[in-house]
Amino acid sequence: MSYSISSETESIQSCKPVRYAGDSREYVVIGNHKYLRNELMEAFGGTLNPGLSPPPVHKFGNASALGLGAFSLTAFTLGLYSLNTRHIQIPDLILSLLFMYGGTCLFLAGVWELVIGNTFAATAFASLGPFFMGYGATLIPSFGISAAYADEPEQLAQALGFYFLGWGIFVFMLLLCTLKSTVMFILTILTTDIAFFLLAIAQMTGSPTVGRAGGIFVIITALCGWYNMFEGMANSTNSYIVPPPMPLPVFGKR
Repeated sequence: MSYSISSETESIQSCKPVRYAGDSREYVVIGNHKYLRNELMEAFGGTLNPGLSPPPVHKFGNASALGLGAFSLTAFTLGLYSLNTRHIQIPDLILSLLFMYGGTCLFLAGVWELVIGNTFAATAFASLGPFFMGYGATLIPSFGISAAYADEPEQLAQALGFYFLGWGIFVFMLLLCTLKSTVMFILTILTTDIAFFLLAIAQMTGSPTVGRAGGIFVIITALCGWYNMFEGMANSTNSYIVPPPMPLPVFGKR
């Protein structure tokens, strides 16, 4: 439900994208629309919603829970593989996750989030899904990527470094949009970003220690993502454990 703005408030055209109105700041102006504050969705990691926003017009299930689950399980397994856990070096089983779960389900979750108007989640999921598939392609001989660098393995390492570096810059921009969200939400994005930069450094320098540090942060990312996934599914009607959102403090105006 929308409300007209009183004559005492400034015109919408001259205001910031999000501001408060009313004697008790009970209204929130977003763009050209005015809402009661209690009508808006708060930042919540379970839906990957980074700030105040109107409820979606289209009614679907929570696609963010699916996307977070696909991201977390794939990242967790990939992190263990990066750490050479149990001396596993053959990546074939991990490829099934990179393509079928982490890649495909993340991309589909991003499309569903786009339909309901969650631009942040749509951009994150529909981008990170192809990241997993793209990285998986470097591990499959039939794609010819490794073969192209057979005579110059150092160039392959540098190229992978650029690959991770670019994704680190992308995730950093996502991080800037989560500074008013929740603790576990921002930790998921922050640890993802740190992992990308560490993996980029490891590839460019050939340092196994930095590579292991990147793998550890990938696992931490997965654990944070699973927490947000559980937030998006658990409620008082289906679980005795309902994790709190833990909102971050907001300094100044939203």
